[in-house]
Amino acid sequence: MILSGALGAASPATVSISISSSLNSFRAQKRYGRGLTIAEFKCKLELVVGSPASCMDLELYTADDKFVMKLDSDEALLGSYPIDDGCRIHVIDRSGARVGEYEDVSRVEKYEMSATDYEKRPDSVRSFLKRSKVGKFNEEEMLKKEAEQEQKLAEEKALAEAISVGARCEVRVSGQPNKRGTVMFVGLAEFKPGYWIGIKYDEPLGKNDGSVNGKQYFECQPKYGAFVKPQYITVGDFPEEDYGLDDEM
Repeated sequence: MILSGALGAASPATVSISISSSLNSFRAQKRYGRGLTIAEFKCKLELVVGSPASCMDLELYTADDKFVMKLDSDEALLGSYPIDDGCRIHVIDRSGARVGEYEDVSRVEKYEMSATDYEKRPDSVRSFLKRSKVGKFNEEEMLKKEAEQEQKLAEEKALAEAISVGARCEVRVSGQPNKRGTVMFVGLAEFKPGYWIGIKYDEPLGKNDGSVNGKQYFECQPKYGAFVKPQYITVGDFPEEDYGLDDEM
């Protein structure tokens, strides 16, 4: 049934309604012109619910979800039906699609571009970086960084070779209290680049038990172990100090 004359002079040109569908669980809030035919309206709904316009049945519900009527005349105007702001139009799909089919994005075929094709694109981020000589595409800058890293590694190696396992030492890091301990490890490690000195502190002032990420570099009690860069290590006659930790409960 169509209520002719519903599009009166007092009626606004557009109406704000919610759209639901038998194919999915979400609702969309949209505004449409009352002058659209139902056929035109269905075409716009294709982008909202995913159903083909030719396979739609439309039902009108009030703002409090009470069924009003079917919108079953494709030639009729949307405004010829008793539609007000807040009403809901439910789309029933007759295409045979399964419920939730358009919600599962994992089933959507994804476009993948080969590395060769991407390399040829003039408008890609990679092309921009190449033209601008930024980051790894700046050969001069990359060579400079590599030289700096090699120099740093050589300096760390020289400092590390002067430190022997078993030596007493003091760790001196700016902004932190000096801590004494025994050298337990000297060399390269897997957790970070460069040379590292493994220390067993005299008191539980460390961060680990001599292991990092499941790899054991030396053994000590938990919280007694730490790894420090060689430039912060001073080797010498450093007897154990009493930090007074035994007096705390």
